[in-house]
Amino acid sequence: MSKNKRVIVIGAGPGGLTAAMLLASKGYAVTIYEKQSFVGGRTSSFERQGYVFDRGPTFLNMPHILEEVFEQSGRNVHDYIDLVEVDPMYELKFGHMSFFPTRKREEMVEQIENLFPGNGEGYRRFMKEEKEKFEALMPILQNKHDSLFDYGRWRFLKALPKLTVTDSVYERLSTYFDDERLRLSFTFQAKYLGMSPWECPGAFTILSYMEHEYGIFHPIGGVNQICKAMARVIEEEGGSIHTGTAVKSILIDGSSVQGVELADGRKEYADEVIVNADFAHAVNHLFPEGKGKRYSPKKMERKKYSCSAFMLYLGVNKSYDLSHHTVVFSGDYKKNVEEITKQKMLSEDPSIYIQNASVTDKTLAPEGKSSIYILAPVPNNFSLIDWEKHKDDFRRLVLNQIKEKTGFNDLEDHIEVEEMYTPTDWEYDMNVYKGATFNLAHNLPQMMFFRPPNQFKEFEHCWLVGGGTHPGSGLPTIMESARITTNLLHQENIQQERSGT
Repeated sequence: MSKNKRVIVIGAGPGGLTAAMLLASKGYAVTIYEKQSFVGGRTSSFERQGYVFDRGPTFLNMPHILEEVFEQSGRNVHDYIDLVEVDPMYELKFGHMSFFPTRKREEMVEQIENLFPGNGEGYRRFMKEEKEKFEALMPILQNKHDSLFDYGRWRFLKALPKLTVTDSVYERLSTYFDDERLRLSFTFQAKYLGMSPWECPGAFTILSYMEHEYGIFHPIGGVNQICKAMARVIEEEGGSIHTGTAVKSILIDGSSVQGVELADGRKEYADEVIVNADFAHAVNHLFPEGKGKRYSPKKMERKKYSCSAFMLYLGVNKSYDLSHHTVVFSGDYKKNVEEITKQKMLSEDPSIYIQNASVTDKTLAPEGKSSIYILAPVPNNFSLIDWEKHKDDFRRLVLNQIKEKTGFNDLEDHIEVEEMYTPTDWEYDMNVYKGATFNLAHNLPQMMFFRPPNQFKEFEHCWLVGGGTHPGSGLPTIMESARITTNLLHQENIQQERSGT
């Protein structure tokens, strides 16, 4: 049935690869065009002198979703990827105190009582009530939400009492815990959406619940292995992936998408086109000027976006027997978050994330050495920060904070390889609009019906996947966007064939 249907996918990020893998397994003739010389987009890797680094995401949560999309493609993901659970999940540092969250329930309660007396019962209540919220919310996150009538569907009405949308993530966590540090231990996950926990809708407390319920995992070789495994499946199914091949524009006839024009002038036609490029970048650069009123450049500029990330990728000639994941909290976390999201300025006391994956995965660095990944959340490029001017000073600040606050106190003495990435690099090297690495913000006016829909309403035969469409950012969520999109595309094609159109 679908053998003669050609689908072009723009971008080989995790959303585009998931969609291509699912469609190729159904018999569609799938072609991916990717501007970069590698697959994965933000979920890619690079190598320097034997050191391997994930470019963006550094762990996988809810591995059952990854297992399901591979199973839908007729594969067992464990034949392609070696997943290792990281437990304790991470080390959270508040000054000189360290907290090691684990998904071992009773061990977690005992640790909370030792560090934050009287809060153990709050943790038990958190896991119970957030499980109920999660189970109510998942049907919404796994189905399309492109009509106001969807708010009247039973799955939404049933979930509504549990969504706590009138509270922020921080307010919601305050009902469980009375210690500020413990609240922050369950609210920092809002940073995965690039948002402030004081502004992020309370529904997103499920982010920390998901970690504590399902754990976090490291694929041997890095999270980039997920995208590389998907690319293998696509090619096994007869699909093609053209890296180093940029799309110049999307071809439109009236209100119908016909295919794409490549940077070299070639025109490629298809029955359906799936856009996995950063959404705001795509509507500003890939669609012909004047086409599409809902997402004009001026309207996109007025939307709210996530923060960005300042990155250091360090190859060091030392092995550190320290945590796989470490989060170093600013002395005044709320002030730090407001400087990033509201004042749009560089903080003098940034929060910092450090990944020491070589403690788990010896494939990432030469023997006895380590690949160290450092991320500090910073404002996106609406801030107009001159990163060429400030990047070296900010690097010095970040490394000094790590030296003063962590066991990586001699890190700088052992650097052999160093790469720095700023919001400017995210915007111009990776085509991330305004360097907003976590895409469109997840505030209420940009969720569900009010987020760009999986089936692009402006044009026929045009589809969206990735963090810029429903249901949102994060690897499992992006995979769900691809499942929603491919199900809609496939169902529409079945209906067309049955009606003879």
